Amino acid sequence: MADPSIERFRKVVAAGYAQLEARRQEVNDLNVFPVADGDTGDNMTQTLRAVMQELDRLNGQIVDDIGRDEIVQAVARAALLGARGNSGVILSQIVRGAAEELSSRPGELVDPVLVSAALARAADAAYSSVRDPAEGTMITVVREMAHRVATELAHMERPRLDEDATDEEQNEVLAEVLERALEAAQESVERGPELLPVLREHGVVDAGGYGVTLLIAGLIAGLRGAHDIPEVAHHAVELQPHGPDHESSAYRYCTNFVVSGGGLAPGRTWLSLLEDIGDSVLVVGDARTLRVHVHTDDPERAVAVFDRAGTVERLDVADMHEQEEQRAARLAGGVSRPGAVAVVRCGVVAVAAGAGMRRLYEQLGAHVIEGGSTLNPSTFELLAGIHEVAADEVVVLPNSPNVILAAERAAELSEKDVAVVESRWPQAGLVCLVEHDRDRGVETNVQRLRTALDGIRTGAVAPAARDDKQGRFSAGDAVGFVDEEIAAWGAPEATLRSVLEALAEGSELLTCVSGDGAPLDHDAIEALVPATVEIECHVGGQPHYWWLLAAE
Repeated sequence: MADPSIERFRKVVAAGYAQLEARRQEVNDLNVFPVADGDTGDNMTQTLRAVMQELDRLNGQIVDDIGRDEIVQAVARAALLGARGNSGVILSQIVRGAAEELSSRPGELVDPVLVSAALARAADAAYSSVRDPAEGTMITVVREMAHRVATELAHMERPRLDEDATDEEQNEVLAEVLERALEAAQESVERGPELLPVLREHGVVDAGGYGVTLLIAGLIAGLRGAHDIPEVAHHAVELQPHGPDHESSAYRYCTNFVVSGGGLAPGRTWLSLLEDIGDSVLVVGDARTLRVHVHTDDPERAVAVFDRAGTVERLDVADMHEQEEQRAARLAGGVSRPGAVAVVRCGVVAVAAGAGMRRLYEQLGAHVIEGGSTLNPSTFELLAGIHEVAADEVVVLPNSPNVILAAERAAELSEKDVAVVESRWPQAGLVCLVEHDRDRGVETNVQRLRTALDGIRTGAVAPAARDDKQGRFSAGDAVGFVDEEIAAWGAPEATLRSVLEALAEGSELLTCVSGDGAPLDHDAIEALVPATVEIECHVGGQPHYWWLLAAE
């Protein structure tokens, strides 16, 4: 552009990002292809957010000092590294194709002719990224945008700009050519259900294609002024979230990662190896960096494909079955409304079992991973939970000594900034979670939660699963623990009283979470507590333990 600074370019991209972000949830709700996992809006905005972060890094510098080639290549690489999911990876390739065309024409002013060429190359890159291109999707939208602009160049008043064109003249000419592209894009989106049966069956348009129209509308607003936003019609989702022939994904995990090294290439060897363990395979990039996307039940095997090729980074795993359930729940009450998911600075993932325990954690803002009867989720279930948190920084509460190592491995693999607070019991994690501040960073929250955890003593009462070898109790008797040591046994009431009295010493507040089949109600429990201490009773519904106790 005529302005030698990056700021002007950044404002235009920021306007495109803002328009897509404003309707991100609406795009999510339209998402039924290739899987109804409801994350297309999230994935596209994540890709553009990475571009914005790169532009922020470069902002304040002069284009001529850096070189347009270096700038557009940096933007393309940022999009590649930030891409998630089918839609995010394809969008990154659209950005890459346009960037390659811009960098191939040094010295040319960006004008309708160059925009037309960039759109054509973006469409080629989008189609090349997909093994079996499906028409009616975002790749069709980009191709038809490129075709419309190319055919109308001859009818434009100023298809080329002189070097002395002002910023205002250039902005208006580019806005005009993008308006024609937007018109073609909206027509293509409306025609999508005619080309792709799954869209027609669900009564929706393609989510990715719709996202492209929002992006283009935002770019036009960035060129003409933030308040001059072209109208893009909302697309509501039918009350029934799944069409009659809908099936969930054949695979559970949407797996994304970057491979860094030398001599890499997005060749068919990778594709065939990944297709042996999953579908929706995308491998794009260059000799230094590959972005990999695959739907699979075994993310670890997908990563292992690249063991000798380079270093695997930025691993992100999403549980598509859970995403499908969440999308269905959002839509079950009626027509979707535009909106966005609240994003916090630092979120929490907690492992727990029991409907009541899950509810208690969720009331404190945590994303809960169901631990099941063994309270032992896998590393990749933890990674999927980390993905679900709408935050770039995450604290994990494993709530069992058996989960700590898996949680630490998930933190190490995740592309987010993740730390583990080594909680060994669900009730301890619950009590210390009160100190979490979602508006502070992960380091601060880890310090706060660990400090709180240090001040908590734990106890539990459970029915014995078998006879004690030392003859102290028989199967079915109550067994009480204080700080993981057996402290009492016998009848449930007497055992619970002994544990409560031990925990009450030096404490001000006791928390009691009743589990599945607990033989005493809350009134009976409160009667067992010494008068010197307060008690809060909750229903957790956890298996195995009648009562989980924490003392502060």
